Amino acid sequence: MSARRGDLLPAPWNARTRVHEYGGLCWLPLPLSGSEPGLVFSEWTDQRLYRVDGSPDPRPLTPLPAVVAGLRYADPTLSPDGNEVWCVRESHSGEGASAVVSRAIVGVPLDGSAADDETAVRVIVSGSQFLAYPRPSSDGRRLAWMAWDHPHMPWDESELRVGDLTNGVVESWRTVLGGRNESVIEPQWADADHLYAVSDRSGWWNLYRVDVTGGSDPVALSPRAQEFGGPLWQLGYHHYAVLDDGLLLVLRGGGAETLGVLDPATGSIDDISLPYTHWHPSITVHSHYVAGVAGSAVLPDSVIRVDLASRDVVVFRRSAEQLPDEAYLPRPHTSTFDGPAGRDVHAHVYPPRNPDVTAPDGELAPYIVFVHGGPTADSPPTLDLEYAYFTSRGIGIIDVEYGGSTGYGREYRERLRGQWGVVDVEDCVAAVQALAKAGEADGDRLAIRGGSAGGWTTLAALTGTTAFAAGTSYFGVAELLQFAAETHDFESRYLDGLVGPLPEAHDLYVSRAPLSHVDDISCPVLLLQGLEDEVVPPSQAEMFRDALVAKGIRHAYLAFEGEQHGFRKAENVIASLEAELSFYGQVFGFTPPGVPVLELS
Repeated sequence: MSARRGDLLPAPWNARTRVHEYGGLCWLPLPLSGSEPGLVFSEWTDQRLYRVDGSPDPRPLTPLPAVVAGLRYADPTLSPDGNEVWCVRESHSGEGASAVVSRAIVGVPLDGSAADDETAVRVIVSGSQFLAYPRPSSDGRRLAWMAWDHPHMPWDESELRVGDLTNGVVESWRTVLGGRNESVIEPQWADADHLYAVSDRSGWWNLYRVDVTGGSDPVALSPRAQEFGGPLWQLGYHHYAVLDDGLLLVLRGGGAETLGVLDPATGSIDDISLPYTHWHPSITVHSHYVAGVAGSAVLPDSVIRVDLASRDVVVFRRSAEQLPDEAYLPRPHTSTFDGPAGRDVHAHVYPPRNPDVTAPDGELAPYIVFVHGGPTADSPPTLDLEYAYFTSRGIGIIDVEYGGSTGYGREYRERLRGQWGVVDVEDCVAAVQALAKAGEADGDRLAIRGGSAGGWTTLAALTGTTAFAAGTSYFGVAELLQFAAETHDFESRYLDGLVGPLPEAHDLYVSRAPLSHVDDISCPVLLLQGLEDEVVPPSQAEMFRDALVAKGIRHAYLAFEGEQHGFRKAENVIASLEAELSFYGQVFGFTPPGVPVLELS
């Protein structure tokens, strides 16, 4: 199969969706009509769907909403007759925290007739607050999809539903998998009467075959104490794909992932030996080829194609085409530490590495605890130049997969239920102090940093322990009552499981919040925030900054115009990392060359 590398969309078009604010799958290739590939995509600026089919400019398929970006589309698939795109539509009838948000699976005509006529967009099914994975059967008789409702998150409790289609509309449906204390994701049709799906009913996200007629119980294809899926933070994730011969291409593991071919008849898995240990959950197949984004601790994330017959790999594009000399890049190792109450705590350790510098005799390296966001997420060992920025300058990193992280089964994930700000902090402290006790880190020069939920853990650790000499919060949560009122719809009830429901847990929200314990901070703090962040609004960082000012605690607050939940502009990424390095230098007792000095108030 020949392949071309190039851009389908000319500047300034930007394919990206805002559904759930985190977005997800926002494009769909169309069958070839001539020599040029066709494409449907969601445009970032107005969130409308557009079609590209060889014409000079994309053509709109959906109407311009009354509220800017008030109609958003994601997870598209082609209708059985090929005349429509079926996708999840998110509707906003207001702005900010007061907006009323609803979702439906809709059909959008490919002929453009709905661009000026909103009534031409058909509602196929609704009836739940959250919907994902619209998947019509090959014979066009049924639609499968995933659904869940507040206060649950999709990794807590969700359902796989199937409805019969009448004139392209679901009039009634039934749940075929999932429900109470079970997470179901990624349905795909095996045949007209059977679905594949990933469920954690065993305690691990495993693959199942489901009889949608009710003739038999769901069957685990290859039951293992391994994850074949992950948390649905973005719509359209794919951890497996159905091959033309009926076999399944699967990703599995935790911490490190393996690509393999699963035989659903026997449950056996033929692992494919590749140098990649983590994959973005977006694998796709065509004939005997698989395409995806993969990387490892020594290879940058890359768009690759694997020939399943020959096992040959073609790399189309790397996230970093030019890398520093290998001698300056960290080589992580994975360790398991003893946490409180005898729990295991998994972590990935990135020791400092620079061939030009040798530490003075008897001097141990300072270390930073990196706390991943989510908190229902993970942080596998990767070649990350942001990590190398610190490790090449003599600062080690320990990336802690604290209780609540994914990749280690449901029980490990649920250690954080009701314990956010407690278990995550305890595990981070236990891991880095074990590293210091083992003589790998300087116990007097430890810092902690994290973004979003990782920022919460950072601030909670600074206010609740004396383990750290400094802390950096990227758009972190500082208190809970205002956050619960201001954050976006997708996560507006996330705290029910992490802390407790309101109003019953009102006092716990106050007592657990780092903002309530600023008096207990004894070290400097760096706060960084995007001013257009709708997930963790700037008010969180600003309230914490004001409290630091009132208490006379050394700190710096850097706010970035035009940035949302995670910095994207190169100049802002550079500015934030240089500020962080200067900050650690001032705390740990060295002067980093070549970076501006960060002024602490």
